[in-house]
Amino acid sequence: MKTLQRLELLKDFIQEAVDRGATSVEQIHQHIAALPFDALEKSGLLEDDKLKLREKQRRSIGMVYDAIRRINREVGQLISDQFENVEDTQRVSEVLKEQAAPKKAAPARKAAAKKRQPAKAKS
Repeated sequence: MKTLQRLELLKDFIQEAVDRGATSVEQIHQHIAALPFDALEKSGLLEDDKLKLREKQRRSIGMVYDAIRRINREVGQLISDQFENVEDTQRVSEVLKEQAAPKKAAPARKAAAKKRQPAKAKS
């Protein structure tokens, strides 16, 4: 396996780990953030209109972790694009070398052809 392919697999692994990690941390964060609301609600100190605060908090927390996951995807795509650019550059370099090789060999072929030609008789 080529080095770039291994790096891309490593990038994918890290990107997936960050995504799963953000989701796990978000779930824990949401649970902890809900505890005060649960306690207030059970004690009857939280009125129905105040429950809207719970939903706003939940959405706010979710937006932060959605942003983390989105940035993670965008950074992953940026890195993948750079790997692609490196691969394209390598391929262009190979093609240019292949095209240059026959041009360098042409003078050697001409010299070999001259050696094979019989010498002209002098008059």
